[in-house]
Amino acid sequence: MKKILFIAGARPNFMKISALTRAASLYRDKVQIGIIHTGQHYDDGLSEVFFREFKMPRPLANLGIGSGGRKEQIGKALKLLSAYMRTMRPDLIVVVGDVNSTLAGALAGASENIPVAHVEAGLRSFNWKMPEEANRVMTDHLSDLLFVTEESAINNLKAEGISEEKIFFTGNVMIDTLLHFGSLADKSDVLIKNSLTPKNYALLTLHRTENVSDGKCLEELLFAMNEIHKSIPIICPLHPRTEKALKDFNLTANFNILGPQSYLDFMSLQKNAEFVLTDSGGIQEEATIFNVPCITLREETERPITCELGTNEVVGRDREKIFEAVGRVLNGEWKKREGEIRGWDGNAGERTMNIIVKLLSC
Repeated sequence: MKKILFIAGARPNFMKISALTRAASLYRDKVQIGIIHTGQHYDDGLSEVFFREFKMPRPLANLGIGSGGRKEQIGKALKLLSAYMRTMRPDLIVVVGDVNSTLAGALAGASENIPVAHVEAGLRSFNWKMPEEANRVMTDHLSDLLFVTEESAINNLKAEGISEEKIFFTGNVMIDTLLHFGSLADKSDVLIKNSLTPKNYALLTLHRTENVSDGKCLEELLFAMNEIHKSIPIICPLHPRTEKALKDFNLTANFNILGPQSYLDFMSLQKNAEFVLTDSGGIQEEATIFNVPCITLREETERPITCELGTNEVVGRDREKIFEAVGRVLNGEWKKREGEIRGWDGNAGERTMNIIVKLLSC
């Protein structure tokens, strides 16, 4: 019986690991799985609710690293993960995405000579001001197995000199979760609770460091959002980092602020929105599946397929570009998804675990 240890710490991690642990249950006679929660996200709305909704196995441990700077979070998680791995000695560590917990898991595996698999490998924004970009690149170069979601990721990894033997195209596990739980999202009462009608509001998410840690940048974005709100209601589940930034910079949002949402409630909000304004990577993918117009408030995307085949368009932070994009959506001039996307079919988790089990010689 081989031991596989999944490392998770932040909201996006739980969505991806849900698909992988569900697929791993098909091999329960061959592999023993466990989850370590680093505690990077620690309140109910960003953490505990996902274990309830996804019916995921309970974590073996919650390391409780909490909030703090990037170096502090990675350092705490690395120390505690390394100690835990010395005790458990898993045969494989699986990390997902690009958050601080992802890199800490890869570093811990490398330091303890335990093989590491990175799910959602190879994505690149080529913007080194993003902490997530450094996390992605370092995690990929520390990992022994690299599971990718789109063709651009394969090209990126090859360009960095990573052996093709390590790279596997298995698809998008986050889309697995979306498709698996999509029907349950339709039963959510979040629209009723917030007096919303379908296709009569815009959904905003804003949390990237480069958007909220600079007071002038955040003020510029808030001005644009407040103006758009005059034409169509904007609903914004507020990230704790953004909430703190609003207080620190003494800025006011005139649109509708919500607390963190459960996965199912957020899916309902996204699916029924007229359009989405976001700086999130995962939401660009989800909006593509929902065929909801997505206006990305960044200068680049690490998920180019969402622009090539999906509903996404990257407009940056310039208010005039944002207004122009919103105008095209409201005038019915926005593009739709072009067919299906390879590997975004709900079976990425099974393909990934099938390869892992074979390589572990279970």
